[in-house]
Amino acid sequence: MKMKIRLHHLSTRLAFVILLLAAPVFITTIGALFLEARQVIRHKAVGRAKSALNASMQRLDRNLLAVQTATEAYSWVLEEQLHPDSFLTLSHKVVALNPHIDGCSVSGEPFLFPDKGRYYSAYTVREDDSVKTVVEDIYEYFQKSWYKLPHDQDAACWEIFFDETDSLTLTIDGMLASYGRPLHNQDNEVVGIISTDLSLLKITKIINHERPYPNSYFMMLDHDGRYVVHPDTTRLFKKTIFDDADPRTQQDLIALGHQMTAGKEGGMAVYVDGKGYLVCYKPVPGTDWSLAIVCPDNDILKNYYMLTNILVPLLVIGLLIIVLLCYRAVSQSFSSIRELLAKTRMIAEGNLEVYIRRSKRIDDIGRLQNSFAAMLQALQFHIGIVRFITDKLQLRNKELEEATKLAQEANKQKTAFIQNVSHQIRTPLNIVMGFSQVLHDTTGKKEALPEEEMKSIVSTMDHQAKLLHRLISMLFDSSDSGFSEELRTAQFDMVRCNDMARECLEYLKSHYPNIHIELQTEVDDDVCVESNRVYLIRCLSELLYNSAKYSDRQHIVLRIVPTGSAIRFIVEDTGKGISEPYRDLMFKFFTKIDDLSEGLGLGLPLAKRHALNLGGDLWLDDSYQEGCRFVLEIPLKQIEND
Repeated sequence: MKMKIRLHHLSTRLAFVILLLAAPVFITTIGALFLEARQVIRHKAVGRAKSALNASMQRLDRNLLAVQTATEAYSWVLEEQLHPDSFLTLSHKVVALNPHIDGCSVSGEPFLFPDKGRYYSAYTVREDDSVKTVVEDIYEYFQKSWYKLPHDQDAACWEIFFDETDSLTLTIDGMLASYGRPLHNQDNEVVGIISTDLSLLKITKIINHERPYPNSYFMMLDHDGRYVVHPDTTRLFKKTIFDDADPRTQQDLIALGHQMTAGKEGGMAVYVDGKGYLVCYKPVPGTDWSLAIVCPDNDILKNYYMLTNILVPLLVIGLLIIVLLCYRAVSQSFSSIRELLAKTRMIAEGNLEVYIRRSKRIDDIGRLQNSFAAMLQALQFHIGIVRFITDKLQLRNKELEEATKLAQEANKQKTAFIQNVSHQIRTPLNIVMGFSQVLHDTTGKKEALPEEEMKSIVSTMDHQAKLLHRLISMLFDSSDSGFSEELRTAQFDMVRCNDMARECLEYLKSHYPNIHIELQTEVDDDVCVESNRVYLIRCLSELLYNSAKYSDRQHIVLRIVPTGSAIRFIVEDTGKGISEPYRDLMFKFFTKIDDLSEGLGLGLPLAKRHALNLGGDLWLDDSYQEGCRFVLEIPLKQIEND
């Protein structure tokens, strides 16, 4: 008992050591996968953010390009027709013919039209579904950024400005994006500016058409870093991105501002008020603006944070599984030692009849077990010799009895096949011998058995004799000699299908007199198959015999159906049938679905072999679910009646 307890403790300690080695590897692997999942999620988030940014940029660029195209298309007309009425007419056309444009102004240089005075500016604005064109009130528009910037650069450009004098409802607090182009006279002198306007409200709607995450948003900066698009309208034109950044703690936000104002493209992680954000930015083509999409880490990593709640239970369950596997593996490794220990204790107590099996393991435990097995075998051999010599000298008169015991011991080690064969032969043979003894004992006596009882005994003996003959025939057919004889003696002649079927039914009824089997034939009596009559009858009889033996005997039908080039003998019954796992094994020799049932597992395999040797085939119809339906197909050949 102490040795057993120590051995148990040894396996427990070994399992604990393996656990100490495996647990860190498992935890490290889970942790690495967890961190890798974060990187994958962030990489996917960058892709989604950039995709949304590119989509918004394409929509914005299409609208800006439409404004530029409309402005350029009418600017050359104005340069050809420098007239006050042209300013009004073309300004109106730009807005009326381009529904995405909110306003257009055509403004001239001081005293361009002397009769109009120092100022002359035509302005068209879209109000709901109407377009209104007016001559603007007198004000110093030359100093406005939308006029001054393209005038000073003498080139077309975009400008975002805050127009406090704007009293028309088309902007957010007067915030406009304007595309201005200089107008030149024949001497290539700047004589005015045509400026086409988009409200930042419209630009904001264009940009925010789709967002990759619920709380993500777009922002746009100008060249000075001022917010021109932002969900917080209090920052627009009033704050820059640098105003919100603390140089000591928010270097990443400052770096983002410098990247965007420099017209760079990329993405980076920033922290604002202790919260993380992913920002992807890109310059707006043809402008000095930069558009960015801001995605909160809480939205990006939402599923990742949920994964954290799963990780702890996963680690606990994983460690428990590792503990169980380690303990089981060690226990199985030590099971051979425990078994060997128990058997060596029995040997030490004088019991030499134990058996130590040989191991296939190649480790030290396997070699130790094989050494003990060899030692026990040698010990048993030598002790057996000593016992044999002793018994021979002392009990010479009992040699035959000892030999018989040895033979009986050897018989116990014969294969399951021999045991099954002996059982199957013994049962009908005992019945025949028993009834023959009854007949022998009653022969010549006055009190003879009644006639009905005699008929019953004779019928039973005949039935059992036929079973025994069938069993011996099947054993011979399954042997190599039987197979060779089948191939050698299988001579083909013409066999009438219906006559052969009736003969098989009569054979079956001789075994089962009270059974009802229906014959349904679709061929004439003169239809023949070219086959070996003996083996064809054996094949079909075996199918009928199995139906009578294993079905519920309520519905057994033999159908004969022509298929054009062959004849099919279909045996159909009702009952439990053959389950799916055994269908691949039913045609293998010595295989039985039920080990307690009669038979040797030879009927269907022999029937299959006979069918193949006769040039046909035998199979189970899987589509039939009420029991079993076997199909025997034999090549067809017809002859005329004599």
